[in-house]
Amino acid sequence: MYAVCKTDIGQMRSMNQDVCCCGIFEDGSAWTVVCDGMGGVNGGNIASSLASEVIAKSLQAGFTPDMGEDAMREMMLSAIREANAAVMRRTQEEPALYGMGTTAVVTIASNGVLHVAHAGDSRCYLKTALGIKQITTDHSYVQQLVESGAITEDEARIHPQRNLITRVVGVHPELECDYGCFVFAPGDMAISCTDGLSNYLERDTLLFFISNFEGEQLAEELIQFANSKGGSDNITVALIENR
Repeated sequence: MYAVCKTDIGQMRSMNQDVCCCGIFEDGSAWTVVCDGMGGVNGGNIASSLASEVIAKSLQAGFTPDMGEDAMREMMLSAIREANAAVMRRTQEEPALYGMGTTAVVTIASNGVLHVAHAGDSRCYLKTALGIKQITTDHSYVQQLVESGAITEDEARIHPQRNLITRVVGVHPELECDYGCFVFAPGDMAISCTDGLSNYLERDTLLFFISNFEGEQLAEELIQFANSKGGSDNITVALIENR
């Protein structure tokens, strides 16, 4: 397994409130964490930094090579719940940070399986021999509009309320997260990203980049692409390749 992550401030923001981290466990399994903070000039940065740190530590402490699906699911969801509690505690300690929160998308590739847990509108895509597909569902207002048939996916990409998310790490005591697991064969790739990239990204475009680049260069090319389209938000991408 190979893992890499990159983040960029973009063209329009004065601060990068995205945070990403990744690594390889001792058995060769890979993990990534991507967080997109929100809530004021400083709050979003604090929320995403704190959440990513808590999640990464929880994964590193809890992972074992022989984990089954149920154990992996519980470990990953527990990691996000711990982050939720940590961000809320920070808000209670510093009332000026009230309302801050973050998205989170967490991936682990182990023993031929990709495990994904997330809350918010940061995404994960899976590339296999059959093509590429989005394997997370945005927790957002515009996604609800898409599912109801009120707007199309293309309209959602430019909708004025596209940043309104319905699940946030660090805002409410109870947080519902999604979890899924997928076959992850040699040659497959998982791509996690914040909306600073996905707002510009169509599946065919992503497939083009994946077909022409890999590893760190792929991450850099995707960030450059988002910046070339305007870079209206912070841009973050994390990759796991089953090499």
